[in-house]
Amino acid sequence: MYLAIYYTNRTYIFLVEVTGWADMTHKTKGIVLRAVKYGETSLIVTIFTELFGVQTYMVNNVRTSKQASSKAAYFQPVSILELEVYHNAQKSIQRIKEFKWASLYQHLLSNVIKNSIASYMVELLQKSLKQPETNTDLFYFCEDALLQLDTATKPVTANFALYFALHLAHFLGFRINDDYNEEQTILDLAEGNFVTERPTHLNFLEGEYALITSQLLKVMQPNELEHFKLNQESRRKLLLHYEDYYALHIQDFGKMKTLATLYGVLS
Repeated sequence: MYLAIYYTNRTYIFLVEVTGWADMTHKTKGIVLRAVKYGETSLIVTIFTELFGVQTYMVNNVRTSKQASSKAAYFQPVSILELEVYHNAQKSIQRIKEFKWASLYQHLLSNVIKNSIASYMVELLQKSLKQPETNTDLFYFCEDALLQLDTATKPVTANFALYFALHLAHFLGFRINDDYNEEQTILDLAEGNFVTERPTHLNFLEGEYALITSQLLKVMQPNELEHFKLNQESRRKLLLHYEDYYALHIQDFGKMKTLATLYGVLS
């Protein structure tokens, strides 16, 4: 922030950088990624915000009494909130002034399959977003994806994790190029391209898995997933390969904890 100082008896205008001013408040939407209990009454919450990217917030007095404890429900992972926050770029933990629901799910929190997929989506976001960088296009994609999953049919739901993993990569800067054709039928996961010959490394897909990936890359809206007739084993192997793809392109990505649960419900 800068303070302009004008000197009427000179021709110069000085801009002096000011530090230490009180935090300013901003209104922003946010998707809750993680909430951890802190002390007797508080939560430390990781939220992917529309304005500031991933941020950590201290939320006080949400677990004090029966009445107040209900406020903790706002901070379940995948909740979409309207927030008024204090923001100071110099601080690692921010504060929330006001919060309320931005959207209320119909099925996502109560349906075991949809909730497992949403948990996978949230973990994938957490592992992918390492820095608090603003990415509004990514936020809107994630918000829309969660709302679409909430009302999706069973066939769409079954393929939703595959769709999200492939299309999320686009917003992160390493989308797979959909250049599959009769000659280029092998997907090189290290390069993110379809190629004519097997690469020298083991990170590649071929056969039906390469073809299905090419078809999924063409999906523009989740309702198009209705046409994909995949079995449990195909989904499991594709999700495993997509995890490898992320690990190749994001440092210290690690292993997805939610995949084991997802394998069990996507039968």
